[in-house]
Amino acid sequence: MQRIDKENYYLDIAETVLERGTCLRRNFGAIIVNNDQIVSTGYTGAPRGRTNCIDNGECLREKNNIPRGERYELCRSVHAEANAIIHAARDMMYDGTLYLVGREADGAYVENANSCAMCKKLIINSGIHRVVVRNTKKKFTAIYVEDWILNDESLEGVGGY
Repeated sequence: MQRIDKENYYLDIAETVLERGTCLRRNFGAIIVNNDQIVSTGYTGAPRGRTNCIDNGECLREKNNIPRGERYELCRSVHAEANAIIHAARDMMYDGTLYLVGREADGAYVENANSCAMCKKLIINSGIHRVVVRNTKKKFTAIYVEDWILNDESLEGVGGY
């Protein structure tokens, strides 16, 4: 038996977290790790006390054919990254890594997954150093948050992910 590498170990945990997601379109799972300790987890879902899309049986963005990365104000869900950040103290996240896995409604991994513009802002302010995104069961992309700061797409009006 071959031992799994640390990146895929944490991505597997994030993938398990996404199974709690309640979005009808796509679900994400996120975990924040610092000093080899899991600090927080988060998944896609409606704010506490509000009805989830799976309970309503409808996704407003899907119903209106809104493209990926647009019109998030119409979405009932809080994103996985935001939920993980909300549940952690900044000093526990500082210089840590956020692991992110996304799956489409059909079970496929989200292609070119990345944090949306709003989540990028939250990640930057949280002090997280790096985001690792799963591409396939074994392949991933590591993104350094400093690159989001230096290459600020919001200055060019680029949104979405």
